[in-house]
Amino acid sequence: MVSRTSPTESANCLCFNLRKAARAITQTYDSALAPMGLKATQFTVLQVTASISGAPMSRLARQLGMDRTTLTRNLQPLEKKELIRVTSGKDRRERMVHLTEHGQDVLNTALPLWKGAQTKLYSALGPVGFVSLLDRLDSVTDKASA
Repeated sequence: MVSRTSPTESANCLCFNLRKAARAITQTYDSALAPMGLKATQFTVLQVTASISGAPMSRLARQLGMDRTTLTRNLQPLEKKELIRVTSGKDRRERMVHLTEHGQDVLNTALPLWKGAQTKLYSALGPVGFVSLLDRLDSVTDKASA
């Protein structure tokens, strides 16, 4: 077994281990949201869009922690399903993202499915483990972004 204290061992690669954990967690949410035809990433985009609907794409990208190119790629299927609408802002170069009424309906229906996945992971990790993981992820995000 490789020692976890050796940062140069490939088995201790933070990127690999975080992505591996993210894939496992994503599968839980994807399975829960499948009846709505949504992926976890799409649900998250809808949630954030609902909270800042009518915001510039750059602000939405910052909230989601992704670049604009990735966000544009993620918005396309949602726009095709008429869950969101992208319009021009005051400046023609600025793109505004809006949740449609249909998008809000889908989000409202999907919310209990998402809550089920949340509850499943909360139970699996326990209250302390769940909160601790969220705190550590916030810390990692802040430090890696600095």
